[in-house]
Amino acid sequence: MVGGTTMRQSIRANRGDRLYDAVNYTILTLLLLAVAYPLYFVIIASFSDPKLVASGKVLFWPRSLDIKGYIEVLNYAPIWTGYRNTLIYTTLFTALSVMTSLLAGYALSRKPFPGKTLVTAFLLFTMFFNGGLIPTYLLMKEIGLYGNPLVIVLLGAVNVTNIIISRTFIKSTIPDELFEAASMDGCSHFSFFFRIALPVSKALIAVLVLFAAVSQWNSWFNAMIYLRDQQLMPLQMVLRDLIVSQSAMSMASDSADMGGDAAAQIYLVEAMRYAVIIVSTLPIMCVYPFVQKYFVKGVMIGSVKG
Repeated sequence: MVGGTTMRQSIRANRGDRLYDAVNYTILTLLLLAVAYPLYFVIIASFSDPKLVASGKVLFWPRSLDIKGYIEVLNYAPIWTGYRNTLIYTTLFTALSVMTSLLAGYALSRKPFPGKTLVTAFLLFTMFFNGGLIPTYLLMKEIGLYGNPLVIVLLGAVNVTNIIISRTFIKSTIPDELFEAASMDGCSHFSFFFRIALPVSKALIAVLVLFAAVSQWNSWFNAMIYLRDQQLMPLQMVLRDLIVSQSAMSMASDSADMGGDAAAQIYLVEAMRYAVIIVSTLPIMCVYPFVQKYFVKGVMIGSVKG
């Protein structure tokens, strides 16, 4: 009797588990579709006739294959100028941000560092309170960074969240006893950091590189505020200008009758808009698979802010 009751409870538990799994997978599938469909739509729209895309006839598969948008993107000089600028900005910003986070995280993880509690509190304060756009703008103008491309590299390179993650990772991975043993052989903090701390922090470095590179690659606001020379604009500003110009021309076409050339220009910009989105996201999509295996490990180890 007892055995039969246990078996029935086990069967009911299994059915409950299956029901839970079914509901869970259904919700996750719907969320996946909600996130993946916009990207899928951009891909099929970039290969479809822009007239059909503008009229809403492209929904689930491309129609009237058209690669004119990609051809125009390849021949559009500002795209490649923006690409060059973005690559330079992203490379310099990522190197500076990652090295700053690692150095600060290492210093804050060491027990002998005097005043580290005060420094940590000061850094945490900046996460909740900042000067705002206008004081920052006035400061950049006062120190001569307004209109200077260095402002794109320097502004935001010190990320407090990344510093806290670095501190926690190094503190939990590299014990103080290891440094004490190395210091007995004459190893300084400089040598210990570059010879021991960095080689065992590959997961952390991969996560920091991904965070910094993606944030800078997608950044356009600082360029819009602090840069005026079109030759210094990043790729995302070029993409923004395309979208804004397409929207402006569409509004003009709604309010007045436009000739064939003007209508053709609108459709051309529409085709370029989707093509340039694909072109601008390709580098990040190519880099992400190589750092994905380090991503979860690095985030989970640095997630406890103790």
